[in-house]
Amino acid sequence: MKNDNQIFGIRAIIEGIHSGALIDKVFIQKEAQGDLMKDLMKAIKANNVNFSYVPVEKLNRFTSLNHQGAVATISPIAFHDLDTLIEQTLESGKTPLFLVLDQLSDARNFGAIIRTAECVGVNGIIVQKQGSAPVNGDTVKTSAGAVFNIPICKVDHIKDAVFHLQSCDIKTVAATEKTEHTIYDIDFKVPVAIIMGNEERGVNPSVLKVVDEKAKLPMYGTIESLNVSVACGAFLYEVVRQRLL
Repeated sequence: MKNDNQIFGIRAIIEGIHSGALIDKVFIQKEAQGDLMKDLMKAIKANNVNFSYVPVEKLNRFTSLNHQGAVATISPIAFHDLDTLIEQTLESGKTPLFLVLDQLSDARNFGAIIRTAECVGVNGIIVQKQGSAPVNGDTVKTSAGAVFNIPICKVDHIKDAVFHLQSCDIKTVAATEKTEHTIYDIDFKVPVAIIMGNEERGVNPSVLKVVDEKAKLPMYGTIESLNVSVACGAFLYEVVRQRLL
């Protein structure tokens, strides 16, 4: 059984994967077993489909029908190829501005970031296939439809995307508290990709080791951190400010 953006049931999801449906993420019941579930996992891994294990209660919130321990969400958008997008951006003559989201997990934060990114003219958003927030109804709604106007690329590993951006002379700047530099110390007038981290742990330490620069927002209150979508907005508008000068 399925609705507009979900597929319920193991066989239906397997068929969806094999038929090339734009499956964004598969939610699988924790400790689910059986030969059919093994077949599903083979299809997921063979096609590098994003998945996560969840309690049965979450699956029951998706549907009251017999989901058999698995629900898949279908992406409302087609994802872009990173190589092609970078090439097109460089050929456009505009100063590139990319946004890399290192396993951001909340769909509403994702949508809010997409909305801001579209408003400031970000050329593309890069996310990791595994462990990232899905592009679902919450994402679309929170983005106010901006998700349909900005290219989004999925990559196997964020670190590989960083290396690729650097090879194209695009500076990579990670948002992190683990630095003495603020965003006002960074030159954003050059081609740049800003990397925002997961809501809980921030940018992965292995990614921090390979970026060109690190920057933080100055904080003067008692709260130690901002919501990631708010912090992202501050970074992006510093880029806008510098490029308007």
